[in-house]
Amino acid sequence: MVTIENEHTLGEHHQRTMEHHAPTRAKPEETVTISKTTVWKAFSGVLAILLAVSVFTGGFGYGEDGSGGAVPSAAAPSGGSGPSGAAVVDMKSLADDDPVLGKDNAPVTIIEFSDYQCPFCRRFYTDTLPQLKKEYIDTGKAKLIFRDFPLSFHPGAQPAAEATECADDQEKYWEMHDKIFEEQSKQGQGTVQFTADDLKTWAKSVAGLDYQRWESCFAAGTHRAEIRKDTADGTQAGVSGTPAFFVNGQLVSGAQPFAVFQQIIEAGLQ
Repeated sequence: MVTIENEHTLGEHHQRTMEHHAPTRAKPEETVTISKTTVWKAFSGVLAILLAVSVFTGGFGYGEDGSGGAVPSAAAPSGGSGPSGAAVVDMKSLADDDPVLGKDNAPVTIIEFSDYQCPFCRRFYTDTLPQLKKEYIDTGKAKLIFRDFPLSFHPGAQPAAEATECADDQEKYWEMHDKIFEEQSKQGQGTVQFTADDLKTWAKSVAGLDYQRWESCFAAGTHRAEIRKDTADGTQAGVSGTPAFFVNGQLVSGAQPFAVFQQIIEAGLQ
């Protein structure tokens, strides 16, 4: 059984099973001769079909459902248009007023809809974002806008989103953002359970953050409406799971490798 998954969705996880059927035995008097060249061509054709299916369905690999399964594998976009497709959303309206990593005038915009307790979102943070920052964000070629999309089956996602928004009031959004993902990474892979008290502890360690001011904001749920708006905007744009990205209008779903983003960004820079 091969489970294809590289994002956490609101619906049930889907599985695809490939069964190998043994060929029926030929009658003794029937003889079929197949050359090695014919076999190789047939095998190559099947492989090409499988690769095409991989690109358009999200890739082959073993997913993680948060209960200790295998680590999600990198894959091609599992939703929306591919690297050469036309824009599918209005990026200016989708950007809203959320935190921006990079220069405001960067020619390429990446909007991320994410869930702080989603292991696939953490995978993007640890495996893909560092190279995106080095190659495109820090060089002024692209900017990343983070929007919240807490999933209902991740109890820590909503309070974590509120925690970062309260930190943003003090211009410490990305520090809290990084802290939440990094503290979970210390506890291993998969879905990590954490509480509001954990978030408070982590906030205390963010340099330059006025904790008392932050705690008052957090306790009051000051930014819940903002987070609901993020989720509603994402849903309207076609987001159904996390992480989901819009790169210059093109939807890229799941924990994708750097190469997927690179292809779309380079096209946008031409």
